[in-house]
Amino acid sequence: MAQSRPAPDFRRRLKAANLIRQDLMRHAVGLFAISGVINVLALTGSIYMMQVYDRVLSSGSTDTLLFLSALALALYVFHGGFEAIRSQILVRFGARLDQRLSPLAQQLSIEMPRYGFSTTEAMERGRAIDTLRGFLGSSAPGALFDLPWVPLFLIFVFLLHPALGAVTLAGAVVLAALTVVAEIRSRGLTQAAQQAMVQRNTTAESNARNADALIAMGAVNRAVDRYLAQNADHLATATRAADVAATLSSISRMLRMVLQSGLLGLGAYFALRGQMSAGAIIAVSVASSRALAPIDQVIGNWRNLLGARAAYALLRDAIAAQPEPGKTVDLPLPTGSLRVEGMTVASPATGRVLLADVSFELKAGQALAVIGPSGGGKSTLMRALAGVWQPLRGAVRVDDVSLAHIPQDRMGKIIGYLPQEVNLFAGSILENINRFSEDRASRQVYVAAATAGVHTMISALPDGYDTQVGSAGTALSAGQRQRVGLARALFGDPFVVLLDEPNAALDAAGEKALNETIKIIRDRGGIVVVVAHRPNVLKAVDMVAVVQNGRLAAFGPRDEVLGNKQGTASPPADLVGDGHARAVHAAE
Repeated sequence: MAQSRPAPDFRRRLKAANLIRQDLMRHAVGLFAISGVINVLALTGSIYMMQVYDRVLSSGSTDTLLFLSALALALYVFHGGFEAIRSQILVRFGARLDQRLSPLAQQLSIEMPRYGFSTTEAMERGRAIDTLRGFLGSSAPGALFDLPWVPLFLIFVFLLHPALGAVTLAGAVVLAALTVVAEIRSRGLTQAAQQAMVQRNTTAESNARNADALIAMGAVNRAVDRYLAQNADHLATATRAADVAATLSSISRMLRMVLQSGLLGLGAYFALRGQMSAGAIIAVSVASSRALAPIDQVIGNWRNLLGARAAYALLRDAIAAQPEPGKTVDLPLPTGSLRVEGMTVASPATGRVLLADVSFELKAGQALAVIGPSGGGKSTLMRALAGVWQPLRGAVRVDDVSLAHIPQDRMGKIIGYLPQEVNLFAGSILENINRFSEDRASRQVYVAAATAGVHTMISALPDGYDTQVGSAGTALSAGQRQRVGLARALFGDPFVVLLDEPNAALDAAGEKALNETIKIIRDRGGIVVVVAHRPNVLKAVDMVAVVQNGRLAAFGPRDEVLGNKQGTASPPADLVGDGHARAVHAAE
């Protein structure tokens, strides 16, 4: 068993993620150089116009016109080629960024709910990657790389006539001021719109998850109204942000058109006074338009820029929050004991302590039934034993090694977990049982299914083990899902098997098979911890724990805790709850 070591593939992903900034800077240098070539070639139109109007028309030389036109065409081809190369680099960099960060985002989407985040919040990192990749594939990055080259066109206009250069510079300053205004006006609105969208999507996710209950209880319309109210908040904020961006973009385009017309008029005035040629007038118009175009495009894409910046910040923080890989010590898989030492567990969502000062120990071959009233802390105990929730204090140890020191990729060989709500993975029954293992022919799949008493049921399905379970396993009945989930927990013969209400959806035959499963685990030297809500399960265990009000009220051999015929008193009904009182009575 390895101690204190993240999975090797995760270490590689983390290292790659930390190199994103350096990779971006390396690409930025190359893109800046390509953008310089593109912008120099963009002077082709201005110079061509000057030569045609000032040289060709005055000389009347057709050969000169053909030569200049061929040269301009070749330069335009190069210009288009370099723009295509720049776009392809950005698109490929976006895809590479996605490949490097998607594993991290997916891991966070799996881990964040255990810390109290909604599924929608957990999926935000994945959406941030999509936003960033989409931004890199748009025209906005090209405009950003063109911005540093704006002075090239301003200098060109200044060389043609200082006054026209000053007017163009003034127009660039005004557009830059509009960019600042866009930043100030849009930043808060964009963030508010994003937060409102997350809240709306969280409500939509909750409605979809509870669809059966909403339909059965006639609450669909009220649920839709609640969603619509949050959607209205999102739309109002998003509309205000869009209005600001659209207004500033319209003003920017209007100023550009006024400026170009004004430059043409001024150029004509200076031409009449003999201060510049007709060709220079056209060249000024083309060059000034090119000088202002990147600023105008940045303003037009400002919302995309803000979205990409927020996405980058979210991903940067996610990368920074990842733990440094620790040193490792290879240890054998546990075979001796499961020990809980003074464990206190709080809700990740609220911080409220749900379980306090719990201590007990189980040896290989033992089975523990956890009973107690609803809300007493039984499922909290199971999540902590499974390593899903981290204790505030204390520890869970297998053969003296804390679960906190066991890397995730090794946990499946030690812990088998059937949660209270069984949601199967999207895929086949085989993929669910073997937990996406690449070894289809593994005998362990059959052993797990047979031990769970589900092999015959699976074999009777039209596609057998290749049957698709549908979203969250909805293609199967509740009982079938529970038994497939049990087989998944048993895959690989884990040392500790945790079963949270495993018989909730089982019939009598299923409960009998469950008891036989517990016996098989005990016989092979494993440990079973089962939350019991029905009395039949108590027959298969030798230890009982009573969890009440977040504390371990009783722990010990089954007959001693429940009270046997030799005189040990049963716990009162208010200790274990009505349902568990009936279970205790039936077990006696």
